[in-house]
Amino acid sequence: MKKVALHNLGCKVNAYETEAMQELLAQHGYEIVPFEEGADVYIINTCTVTNMADRKSRQMLHRARKMNPSAVIVAAGCYVQARGEDADDCIDIVIGNNRKKDLIRILEEYEDGRWETGEGLLDIDHTDEYEELNVSRTAEHTRAYIKVQDGCNQFCSYCIIPYARGRVRSRKRESVLAEVRRLAEGGYKEVVLTGIHLSSYGVDTGDDLLRLIEVVHGTDGIERIRLGSLEPRIVTEEFAQALAGLPKICPHFHLSLQSGCNATLKRMNRRYTAEEYFEKCELLRRYFRDPALTTDVIVGFPGETDAEFEESRAFIDRVDFYETHVFKYSKREGTKAAGMEDQVPDEVKTARSSVLLELSRRKQAAYEEKLIGTTVEVLMEETVMRGGELYETGHTKEYVKIGRKGSENLTNKVINVEIESPLQIIH
Repeated sequence: MKKVALHNLGCKVNAYETEAMQELLAQHGYEIVPFEEGADVYIINTCTVTNMADRKSRQMLHRARKMNPSAVIVAAGCYVQARGEDADDCIDIVIGNNRKKDLIRILEEYEDGRWETGEGLLDIDHTDEYEELNVSRTAEHTRAYIKVQDGCNQFCSYCIIPYARGRVRSRKRESVLAEVRRLAEGGYKEVVLTGIHLSSYGVDTGDDLLRLIEVVHGTDGIERIRLGSLEPRIVTEEFAQALAGLPKICPHFHLSLQSGCNATLKRMNRRYTAEEYFEKCELLRRYFRDPALTTDVIVGFPGETDAEFEESRAFIDRVDFYETHVFKYSKREGTKAAGMEDQVPDEVKTARSSVLLELSRRKQAAYEEKLIGTTVEVLMEETVMRGGELYETGHTKEYVKIGRKGSENLTNKVINVEIESPLQIIH
């Protein structure tokens, strides 16, 4: 029995695909082992979202080769899809996007000497096939991420992903529903619908995300439905009102912003204004009581002046996010932004990042302070040590991590927890 070790880099979609490949391997008699010395095959599901992601992908490939010089090194995913067969000399097999489902056949052909260089890549820009991968269990025991969509048509000026993932391709609703049912039968209480550009689900098939959510909502055993990152334009009156009528929906909405300055948004090719974004946040707050709104922001995008940054900071302050994920702009070769003039110095990016991180900390603390003295519904997940005492912990629907003293086995149970102390809010 061959021993296989897998390592994932990148987003939740990559994580889903890695778990699906692992399940495929186990079904075909491979032994799954830790990513350590001694494996016969190492599979690295790579990322290429930034130059740093490329570097980490190369590092993991070389680490695998060093752990066992005679092992078969498989590089899958976005890094090799973007770079091609010559991505790195230490790679034995390249498997690009939309070819991971063929993993078993590819390994067999390689072992038999029938594998030919180049067969692991397809022209991702010109395929409309959604790659069917499935999971029946995940690394998490209570929450399952489900990939429902791949590809992106947006072409933001800083982003390489449309070139690595191709155009929008949606999973058939029946396939999603079958997987949700399997996971529910396996005991999972919460599902997270995710994709490369989740808001585009169905644009290629005549379906749409809201209809998908509604059918998933009808699955017995599933108690929570959480959504991955959304584009603000999907939030309409109909969308917000319909979601508010579905009790399993988690009022935790991650709306990608990137900048609160209209001039910067235009250079980013984000296709909405700050004012439009604010309206979407207000719509969600109209239909949900105190939802947790989270976002991503890039600082130091080419051409971002002090005045533009201040405009963005003030807007972020005004929206009043629960949490803001701050990223310093990283030049990504192959994107339009990489060739833009007025690249911002690293020290300026660092200073701006610090300002927004401090703002995020204050907003997060203010949101969480309002929870003291309330009773919240928590999906219990694990036991941790906190202030010298054992706490059973889990997440609220808003994705705030909460603990309660005790060591009962409450994993995968949804219970009400009274929050009496800030120690019960865990980061």
